[in-house]
Amino acid sequence: MSFTLAIVGRPNVGKSTLFNRLVGRKLALVDDQPGVTRDLREGDAKLFDLRFTVIDTAGLEEITDDSLQGRMRRLTERAVDMADVSLFVIDGRIGVTPSDETFADILRKKGARVILAVNKAEGKAGDAGAIEGWSLGLGEPLRISAEHGEGMDDLYHMLLPLQGEFAEREAENTPDTEIDISEEDAELEQDVDAFRPTAKKPLQIAVIGRPNAGKSTLINKILGFDRLLTGPEAGITRDAISVRAEWLGTPIKIFDTAGMRKKARINEKLEKLSVSDGIRAVRFAEVVVVLLDVEIPFEVQDLRIADFAETEGRAVVIAVNKWDLEDEKQEKLAELKEMFERLLPQLRGAPMITVSGKTGRGLDRLHDAILKAHEVWNRRIPTARLNTWLGAMIESHPPPAPGGRRIKVRYMTQVKQRPPGFIAMCSHPDDMPDTYRRYLVNGLREHFDMPGTPIRLTFRGQGDKNPFRNPKFHTPSRLRKHKEKNTGQ
Repeated sequence: MSFTLAIVGRPNVGKSTLFNRLVGRKLALVDDQPGVTRDLREGDAKLFDLRFTVIDTAGLEEITDDSLQGRMRRLTERAVDMADVSLFVIDGRIGVTPSDETFADILRKKGARVILAVNKAEGKAGDAGAIEGWSLGLGEPLRISAEHGEGMDDLYHMLLPLQGEFAEREAENTPDTEIDISEEDAELEQDVDAFRPTAKKPLQIAVIGRPNAGKSTLINKILGFDRLLTGPEAGITRDAISVRAEWLGTPIKIFDTAGMRKKARINEKLEKLSVSDGIRAVRFAEVVVVLLDVEIPFEVQDLRIADFAETEGRAVVIAVNKWDLEDEKQEKLAELKEMFERLLPQLRGAPMITVSGKTGRGLDRLHDAILKAHEVWNRRIPTARLNTWLGAMIESHPPPAPGGRRIKVRYMTQVKQRPPGFIAMCSHPDDMPDTYRRYLVNGLREHFDMPGTPIRLTFRGQGDKNPFRNPKFHTPSRLRKHKEKNTGQ
């Protein structure tokens, strides 16, 4: 991206609506009530042929104490310092207020480059507000309507000169998932560098959990500064906020999400939007960190959140936060491991790390666990090794024989990665019980060192793909080559 634009102004002047228009998607939560936005949200903006980064901010309040509104104001002021240019938005139908004058003074004192935008200025209703905008001393007011898209061409011409002034920056990337593996690729050893995080394609991490588990505090400690709004109040985070950084040498893009409560307890429209925003962040992530509170771990909602991450096919790491508050650490750790194995069998072997978002203890181990989970999530196993293992598994525990008719498993191959996906060719696939599927999946985890990652295993009938029935394989030489290829002999 060529430059960064921060959208600032009083609450409820239309900043998030303008942000959504610039990024071309409804990323920021929008509601009629003021103060919906609390954190800083970044996005890739597209305005005709202009490409830049845009930051949505909380509404500026005339409060400077340590209350929630005061912390939101300091975070917005930080966004002004981070940005190359600020778009100061006022409400054209209300006109210039004393708060607008105060914040205009703040922007001037900071020496920020400012564009004054008068929103909701469509028609004659916005004429008075546009004229009043001159009194702020920030240059000619730009009349826009974020809701209807009016004035975007004028904004384009005001931003166009900035394009060449700033260094080119890389665009953000969404992760590739469910990657198909060709038959040729399946025979090759995995290229360990294929999905290694880079500045262009950082490792994408989502931190999810119940309200007040300490997600924002943990991310701030990882970043090394107070980038996200935190405090003792539950439910401060509303949007799913993404931040780019480098963590112990690893380029990352980390998502902070709103706390997810039980569905029955979610009554407000705004909270429903926040939770759906967090769910969408999981789908953009490669590794999901499920953050638990050590005082109340593995509640029903924690289990649902972890199961959702596994169902979406993401690598999962369990982090137990507020470990600094625990006195009997050894006893508590043993209890947590027992609960984990009993309550989340679908994530068998996933790493469970104890951390403290307040002190930073355990963050190095969390970093290593995330990298290991990401590596396993990308793993590819050659077909020859798979079938050698499959033969040993079948010999140790043959498939069942429902109705006296034994199921014969012929061979297996990996067809997808991110997460690993396998197909096993067999007779009577519809009769294969889930217990035998779990037996093979657990064997894959143990033998090929794939703890915790989601593994997809599908049984298919032989049909015309059975090499022993296909006429082209009936010659002895072809039959021998096929056997050698699939048994590793």
